Amino acid sequence: MPLAGQDFRHLLVLLLLALPVIGQVTGASGKLSLLFLLVIAVVDAFIGTRPALSRPHPWPAARHAWFTVFLHAYAAFHVALIIWGVGLMADQAGYGPGPAGPGAGLNVYDGAVWLGIAVGFVTGSFGITIAHELGHRPSRVDRALAQGLLMTVCYGHFYVEHNRGHHARVATPADPATARLGESFYRFLPRTVFGGIAHAWRLEALRLRAQGRWVLSPANRNLVYLAAQAGLCALAFAAAGMPGLLFFLVQAGVAVLLLELVNYVEHYGLVRQRAADGRYETVKPHHSWNADTWFGNALLINLQRHSDHHADSSRPYEALRSIATAPQLPTGYAGMILLALLPPLWFRVMDRRVAAARAAAASA
Repeated sequence: MPLAGQDFRHLLVLLLLALPVIGQVTGASGKLSLLFLLVIAVVDAFIGTRPALSRPHPWPAARHAWFTVFLHAYAAFHVALIIWGVGLMADQAGYGPGPAGPGAGLNVYDGAVWLGIAVGFVTGSFGITIAHELGHRPSRVDRALAQGLLMTVCYGHFYVEHNRGHHARVATPADPATARLGESFYRFLPRTVFGGIAHAWRLEALRLRAQGRWVLSPANRNLVYLAAQAGLCALAFAAAGMPGLLFFLVQAGVAVLLLELVNYVEHYGLVRQRAADGRYETVKPHHSWNADTWFGNALLINLQRHSDHHADSSRPYEALRSIATAPQLPTGYAGMILLALLPPLWFRVMDRRVAAARAAAASA
């Protein structure tokens, strides 16, 4: 299938990289990004689905280089955006070559927080999404880029836990990234964060012991991630002092918050049945929530076609299919994220859909 106009819709992601810069110039900073989340939700609902403009490419098949070039280009812009943020903090705090900017003093910390929110909106919404895609690739370069992107948001362990943990345990009580029926996002958040970290360490310990290697060795990926993340924090502090470190940590925190909001939405209340021998059924399309909104999938490189991703995690983003029999969300991820922040409304909208999805699965 040759390239078509629809294959360039994901370039919208690169345009949104400019949001923090626009916010900084206009004085709106992170407030603009928070507003844009609402804008995305409204536009997503207004445009709806456009099947003719988002047809999947055949798979397995030869892939056009464009689909990888785009991901690599984003990775470069992602790193540049964080460097720009640290540099801006350095100038405002008087660490740069010029005089301290108008934000010097206590206001520089307020600026660091808002700039961190603005950049974290990008690094979380798009950066982790693209890291997730690259992390499932067979290429060592792609997987290294995935881990690098995750370390820029201090969440390197996600590479281990997601690929080897979540995909095996999804829609079971053992998966910290599967939200339970009746569980609010605020209860889910600490469970998924600390549960994911703990399981990533357990997975690495099992892998290294099977190889006859010491768990606390340089071969432990989680130790490498921690060291690299500490190094990035040290670089931010060296370049811009406490404002630089604060900016870096805030953008990482916002990025992780967005990731876990998406995790909450993707599998809320869905469960795999357990056989008499204790084994869970194979992962099927009805174990993931889907949304086939055109705009949301353009921005999130088809992440909302989540059932097909779990059916075959090696299937690249441009080949992900819309599965009509999978449970469907009432709107795209942006709108669902906003809804998840209001638990009473979330339960009112989603719990009856969970019941319907479970009934449909039981009768299939």
